[in-house]
Amino acid sequence: QVQLVESGGGLVQAGDSLRLSCAASGRSFSRYAMGWFRQAPGKEREFVAAIDWGGGVKLYADSVKGRFTISRDNAKNTVYLQMDSLKPEDTAVYYCAVGRYISRSPAYDYWGQGTQVTVSS
Repeated sequence: QVQLVESGGGLVQAGDSLRLSCAASGRSFSRYAMGWFRQAPGKEREFVAAIDWGGGVKLYADSVKGRFTISRDNAKNTVYLQMDSLKPEDTAVYYCAVGRYISRSPAYDYWGQGTQVTVSS
């Protein structure tokens, strides 16, 4: 059974940093792309960042470019999202996703349950 478990969310102040982790289990995802999406209250789920299976290709939403960094450790089946210079508008539930192809669209095969990130001003 495939399972994605996010961790690392929390309540921080504007300008602080957080590091999200997403551990995948149930199979190896070393040949899969991994991504992060977020959903704020009353808004649609939006793309944040994605990384291909080898880590050589990384995509970012314009709103987080230069502040967030995605990385992965295939030996641990884990993807990370380092979030720096957080802003109140980054407040959302963050979801990790795994799929065969790297994409900005939510066309991923597996999803985690999400972790809450709240940034106070």
